[in-house]
Amino acid sequence: MAAIPSTDERTRPGIFSEGGQLGNMPWWALLLLATGLILAYLILANPFYKDTFIFLVEGVKVTLRMTFTAFAISMVIGLLIGLARTSKNKVVYTLATLYVETARGIPLIVLMLYVAFVLVPAGIQAINAIGTWGFGAFAADALQNFFAGLSDFSIRQVDMELRAIFALSIGYGAFEAEIFRAGIQSIGRGQMEAARSLGMNYFQAMRFVILPQAVRRVLPPLGNDFIALLKDSSLATVLAVREITQLGRLRRASTFRVFETFNVVSFLYLAMTLLLSAAVRVLEQRMHFEE
Repeated sequence: MAAIPSTDERTRPGIFSEGGQLGNMPWWALLLLATGLILAYLILANPFYKDTFIFLVEGVKVTLRMTFTAFAISMVIGLLIGLARTSKNKVVYTLATLYVETARGIPLIVLMLYVAFVLVPAGIQAINAIGTWGFGAFAADALQNFFAGLSDFSIRQVDMELRAIFALSIGYGAFEAEIFRAGIQSIGRGQMEAARSLGMNYFQAMRFVILPQAVRRVLPPLGNDFIALLKDSSLATVLAVREITQLGRLRRASTFRVFETFNVVSFLYLAMTLLLSAAVRVLEQRMHFEE
């Protein structure tokens, strides 16, 4: 009677099995790399791809400018609202929670349209009203000239790219606020109590004890949100901002080269997000190693 193979023998990895040499290779990364190399070759060799790439380069600059600016603003908003969400003051907590729930509950594309065509015009009207009401009458001559100039402020002076940045900042500020809130609350309460026992007030304890530890913990999720913001910047196409997606639509409409155009658009977004994802992974590994 033949011997029954042991468990180790039955589960011994083969060439394509889970533990084998080929089975452990990142095939998804190799396929993406091969696709990227093919598209890069087409951009260099094919005139339609090359012309499309050159046409979209300016959109890459606009996309990155919007992403970095909106993310920096959303970080500031998120930190302030995150601190407010941990406050024991009912008014501060309620207002912060209202903002977070509202901004997270509205689709980002709707929020972008609302900010661009409702909030910004309303803000311009308020600024014009300040100048018209003559608040400068109660101030010095220099301030009078400043307030008088406000009455001439036009909505056309606020371009669509700035409105898109404002909308992205508001939308992502709510998500960053929850990340900061979770990071702050993940620090043991004993840390705050120890800081207060050393004579620090609440703000000093937050600045020197709680926030340095919380920021270290929230850096990886903040990196993931940065990547998501880069992709969501494409929603600015509804405001006709000349970022990658909008330029891709214009290129498709003028050349009717749909396949080539959106291949290049996808390639550009994928290249940027993969590079940023790799940076986030390196950051996570470094943070884990330091801990």
